[in-house]
Amino acid sequence: MTQKPPADAANRHAHSSSLTGHLLELRSRLLKSAALLACLTVALYPFANSLYEFVAEPLRVWLPQGSTMVATEVASPFLAPFKLTLVTAFCVSIPFILHQLWSFISPGLYRHERRLAIPVLLTSVLLFAAGVTFAYGVVLPLVFAFFTQTGPSGVAIMTDINHYLDFVLKMFLAFGIAFEVPVAIILMVASGIVSVATLKRGRPYVVVICFVIGMLLTPPDVISQLLLAIPMWLLFELGLLCVRLWPLKR
Repeated sequence: MTQKPPADAANRHAHSSSLTGHLLELRSRLLKSAALLACLTVALYPFANSLYEFVAEPLRVWLPQGSTMVATEVASPFLAPFKLTLVTAFCVSIPFILHQLWSFISPGLYRHERRLAIPVLLTSVLLFAAGVTFAYGVVLPLVFAFFTQTGPSGVAIMTDINHYLDFVLKMFLAFGIAFEVPVAIILMVASGIVSVATLKRGRPYVVVICFVIGMLLTPPDVISQLLLAIPMWLLFELGLLCVRLWPLKR
């Protein structure tokens, strides 16, 4: 008669098999996301220069007569549009990546967590896109109008294309993250980290924090700082209103 393995050894074997299966599934979903990102990058690269011209438009309309953008490094004419193409491909593939992430984590969530997660994910994507759109359509034209008109006379404005792209991407990221304030409030209240009453009492401190963040994340001009701080404060009020009207189960 064969002796059965101990129960704890069987449990360890089952746990190891389950962990291996999860890791294999995670690797598969990461590979699918990476493959889509690579395919989109290749498909969008023929339009790389057009994408860069579109992103550079807020500065080009304010450049003085005779000024132009320059490339100070040998590889910049290739690397700057390619970097923008890669970022664009990643943004386009975000819905697929989030779907892969959701498919991986959803089996381990409770029913009320799944009901909360889907609206939160969709709202996060929409708010981030709204922040990027606000930065491109409102903030960047005002910032570049301020910068190009306040320089000393006799100084030619010739912005490097790579430095310009880094600056614009930082602004997009700053405003995209700043517009996630309502989602952060909903998650903090839903997880029990903070209560609505605490958020209401801390409103004056939140306003100060918004202006400090605006000062740190934007260029040193009052216009861009206000254009980041004020929407953050308004989005804080929106998130506070959402958690008051939408009862959340912890």
